[in-house]
Order: sequence, then C-alpha cells, then structure tokens
Amino acid sequence: MKQAPEHLVNLIEPIVEGLGYECVGIEYNPHPKHGLLRIYIDSDNGILVEDCTKVSHQISGVMDVEDPIISNYSLEISSPGEDRPFFKVSQFERYIGRLVLVHLFKAIDGRRKINGLIIKVEGEVITLQEGEQVFEVPFIAMSKARLVPEYDLLNKSIGKGERSGK
Repeated sequence: MKQAPEHLVNLIEPIVEGLGYECVGIEYNPHPKHGLLRIYIDSDNGILVEDCTKVSHQISGVMDVEDPIISNYSLEISSPGEDRPFFKVSQFERYIGRLVLVHLFKAIDGRRKINGLIIKVEGEVITLQEGEQVFEVPFIAMSKARLVPEYDLLNKSIGKGERSGK
C-alpha cells in the first residue's frame, strides 16, 4: 500500500487518535518542489470541514517542531469518502462482503487489477471473488486498494436496466 514511511505514521497517528478521530491512513508523495502529505481521518459521526481544520492545525504545529520532512510539501486532511482507500489488513476485515478495487504490483493469475468481493481475510491474505474467479491476494502484493461505493453498483444496475428496456 501507499502508506507513508513508518516514522511519519508513528508521529501522526497518535495525534489524530488523541483528537478523537480514527487515522484511516497516511499517504506521502515526496517531490522536491511540491510533495504531498495526505492524512485520511474518520469518526462515527462522519467528517466535516471543521474536523479537518482541527486536525490540520494540530498536525501542522507538530510538523513544524519535529520537522520530519526535509523538502517542501502540502498537508491535506481528508475524509476517506465512500471510495475509501485501504492501508491495513484490518480495514479489509471490517468490509467483508463488500466490493473492492485492488491494484497489484505483479499480476496474479494474469491480473493486475481485481474488482472483487471480499470473501475472507486470513492473516495477511485477502480472498476476493470476481464473478466466478476467486483470488487469494497477499496484502503485501497490493499497490492500492479502494472500497467500491454502493452507489456505483446501483448506478450500473440502473444503467443496465435502462439499456435492456429499449
């Protein structure tokens, strides 16, 4: 996964959780002129702009003092949204029975992308079903994974129904 380096996760996660939010994941895309540090937060009540502002203010202060990133970067605090990214195996466990889109570093059974239902999670292996095919995907083999929003599925089924009716 595109999780930030461990030293950033260890610095940021406790701050986010200390403010009462879940730290869904942290992405860091370094670049000499315009790097990006994106922190996904969530809560049982959802996330509002005020929540992002609160976390941003706290993280900015700590980042200024600790200075863990040498180059320039932008800080972005975000809700994970309906198409939430996955950063940890436990996130797959939470969404068993839901559809995910997984990108792989290397092909498994000739596939680099799997749009499948999460069937089970055993240790570090996630079992996905796409149509009749079942894939056992090691977490470490995934470059990116996102939940497929249920409204996407609804829109696709409505679209199919409209087309077949003509």
